[in-house]
Amino acid sequence: MPRTKIAGIGFHVPERVVTNEELTQWMETSNEWIIERTGIEERRYAKKYVETPTTLAAKAATIALERAGISKEEVDFIIFATLSPDYYFPGCGVLLQRELGITNTSCGALDIRNQCSGFVYGLSVADQFIKSGMYKNILLVGAEVHSMGLDYTTQGRNVTVIFGDGAGAVVLQPTEEEGKGILTTKLHSNGDYAEKLCFISPGSHCGYHQSHQDAEVDYGFDPDLDLGGMFITQKMVDDGLLYPYMDGQFVFKFAVQKFPEVIKEMLEEVQLPTSAINMFIPHQANLRITQFVQRLLRLSDDQVWSNIQKYGNTTAASIPIALCEAWEAGKVKDGDLVAIAAFGSGFTWGGALIRW
Repeated sequence: MPRTKIAGIGFHVPERVVTNEELTQWMETSNEWIIERTGIEERRYAKKYVETPTTLAAKAATIALERAGISKEEVDFIIFATLSPDYYFPGCGVLLQRELGITNTSCGALDIRNQCSGFVYGLSVADQFIKSGMYKNILLVGAEVHSMGLDYTTQGRNVTVIFGDGAGAVVLQPTEEEGKGILTTKLHSNGDYAEKLCFISPGSHCGYHQSHQDAEVDYGFDPDLDLGGMFITQKMVDDGLLYPYMDGQFVFKFAVQKFPEVIKEMLEEVQLPTSAINMFIPHQANLRITQFVQRLLRLSDDQVWSNIQKYGNTTAASIPIALCEAWEAGKVKDGDLVAIAAFGSGFTWGGALIRW
């Protein structure tokens, strides 16, 4: 059975750099406060009316296709991971197909909604397709434009200061080369804490989720209205309920537990020690999480790649962006063992071991 290799990789981020100092114009915060809690110094924001998750993804994908040495028409399947799609529906997969000008209608498109874990989940799905022989050229992308949907007031600062925009892409192909490619992937979830990191409204929940929250929230639903009028209400707008929510401390504690767990799980399967990892590329959630996990796994600075300082948290895009940067910098070389892992909303988490 063939393994799955990364044949080409690329990333693209918007030109606009937004520093911590700039955020202080909109909310009560400071450069020191943000760096102390997250390690982030700046992030990129997309240009309104011009850039979307799909357009960013198309630029990253074009680079990945060129490096893989294939044409866009040779793409068999598209997997698009994002939590900030252009539209509620249809998903970004078909929009990317159109943006790239892929006219091959035999090419399917799958949208992954696993937030920060989206790229890892997409990689695992693609791996099964490649190994089964169903597809030979899969384009997997992670792309986000968070900046269009954040709360730029002091009330929303704990979430807003963290996120940035960007896209990363890989082309996946089968390989018969001994010991190369994806060695294993592991996927996990726990829905008990779904509301600890969430974007609830607007949505089709109609208040159903209230039994899973610590406090009741009045979304302005009319109990006497039998049909319609439940997706978005004026009260949601007036009370600022149309933004993401995060219980930062709870997420931090869970993440620093699950990151090392999944890494050790994968290493045990392939019977390798932690020291065998040449490069660990975590989802860029928070520099403090990465540093904590690094110490726990006893990895050196040369074994870990972090770029959250300049891009912020780009959720589904963060791993492919970081992986591409590390490869371009010569830190990921032929024969290296690369470990990737992600944790995010859901909760979902997972990882992959790749022999480059």
